[in-house]
Amino acid sequence: MLAQKLHLLRHNFLSFVSSRTGSDLTRRQYDVIVVGGGHAGTEAAAAAARLGAETLLITQKITTIGALSCNPSLGGVGKGQLVREVDALDGLCGRAGDWAGVHFSILNRSKGPAVWGPRAQLDRERYRQFIQSELLSTPRLTVLEGSVDELLVSQPNPEEPGHHRVTGIRLVDGSHPILSSSVVLTTGTFLSGSLFMGQTTSPGGRIGDVPSCAGLSYTLKETLGLRVGRLRTGTPPRIVKESVDLSLAQLQAPDKQPTPFSFLNTHTRCKPEEQLPCYLTHTTPGVETVVRESVHLNCHIQQDTKGPRYCPSIESRVLRFPGRRHQVWLEPEGLTSDLLYPQGLSMTMPPDLQLRLLREIPALHRAEIRTPGYGVQYDFVCPTQLTPSLQVKSTQGLFLAGQINGTTGYEEAAAQGLWAGVNAGRTALSLPPMALSRTQSYIGVLIDDLVGRGVTEPYRMFTSRAEFRTYLRPDNADLRLTPRGFEEVGCVTLRRYEKAVSVRDGLQEALMALQSVALSSTRWREKLGNISLSENKSTTLKCSIGSGLWLGHSDFQRHVPKPLLHCLGCVLRIVVLPCH
Repeated sequence: MLAQKLHLLRHNFLSFVSSRTGSDLTRRQYDVIVVGGGHAGTEAAAAAARLGAETLLITQKITTIGALSCNPSLGGVGKGQLVREVDALDGLCGRAGDWAGVHFSILNRSKGPAVWGPRAQLDRERYRQFIQSELLSTPRLTVLEGSVDELLVSQPNPEEPGHHRVTGIRLVDGSHPILSSSVVLTTGTFLSGSLFMGQTTSPGGRIGDVPSCAGLSYTLKETLGLRVGRLRTGTPPRIVKESVDLSLAQLQAPDKQPTPFSFLNTHTRCKPEEQLPCYLTHTTPGVETVVRESVHLNCHIQQDTKGPRYCPSIESRVLRFPGRRHQVWLEPEGLTSDLLYPQGLSMTMPPDLQLRLLREIPALHRAEIRTPGYGVQYDFVCPTQLTPSLQVKSTQGLFLAGQINGTTGYEEAAAQGLWAGVNAGRTALSLPPMALSRTQSYIGVLIDDLVGRGVTEPYRMFTSRAEFRTYLRPDNADLRLTPRGFEEVGCVTLRRYEKAVSVRDGLQEALMALQSVALSSTRWREKLGNISLSENKSTTLKCSIGSGLWLGHSDFQRHVPKPLLHCLGCVLRIVVLPCH
């Protein structure tokens, strides 16, 4: 039933936006204009609209809103924490992941819960379908297909810092300007983007999409005087699943019970038995041979432009770490997709050499390529020029989010997009900007690193970047952020707020009940059996938070008053996990 509703919403959504023209939309002024329909743009537009701002989302291609441009997955170590925090602030990507996920797992389970990483493989079409349908059902949000040529800039408000003020945008088609109080740029890899494959170079930010307009990049550099750099990334070829010998790869099963990303969901759309497996294989010496023989034919790898250190191309990995076996994960792209995504084989060599390289791996010895891999180079704005609200310091009303700030990854983009959308909306509504401390969230860590330290390579989130990671766990993001998101920021709905408050109050009630339990050491040993207590102790002992492991013991559960047993679910989430 829900699937039919989403399909109908998406159909109506595409029909609605395709019937609108630029002239229809320029008859009014918007509070916020968001440029770009990727992870950062969709979160920014939805967040600004939730605040009550009239918002316009402009994207080059309606059908690619919410598209998974590269890997078909969400979350991971550090990244999963960002997804949970975006969800706690009522963002979209967590619920979309629960709807589209086909393989759920918690990474780092053998370690403490502070570094656990919720992750899911996604069905590309389902994810895009959910995001598009969600945008349609968001009040005060309009979508327009078009390309932005330039920003409209005027004299600044003398009562606020800055040398310029953004007043709207102008489209490439020459239509009338569209005015707004705030603009959020989420251009991804499209800002003066170039595609690389072998020795061939062409303009663009993603294969199959139209090139981005150079006018926007010119405005940022020449009109606003921003410092702009150049970064690169890449994507692997897509492989026909039937051409892969999966018997020669190691099966990687999902968790038996999927763990949802969203705090609103108790289960995922994909049933446990319907989940798809992933497969692990490795490179061989033959792969290294192909890379070395093709370096002179690979102009992308010869560039000195910085690429992602933690998700490098196979060429970079082989050249930096010769003689090693490198992991290659074969990941499904969806329940009905006939393609596999070879995580770890991003490459930019000529297509014929890509096929030769793939076939040096035993499981891929008969592999067929549907779409070859390619590299992308694009402009980014040095993020030290931003405030903690993600507004450009020198330009009033201009906010940046996503890869334009030098980051890499869906999750980092979504987190920035949400916070930029929040502050763009607040600015347009004459409310003060908000900031998140790195002591409060991974989003705060991300933004503080960007605006305080800048980047020299594409930034990726890790738990090691968060000094307070034992507190900033993925399981308590709602308790940390949802109340503030409702009471102070204004981006959280009442339904989510009431649920978070209920969990918080239930936790406090249960903790008070636990701390009221006082027994002698003899009685504790009788009830809990293998508990380690000194034989000489005869004093009365109280249950403390440090005794969280006792909560799972049946004798102890019988000792706790029955009216409080309903609280054990939230207690287990907060108290027991750190004691594992």
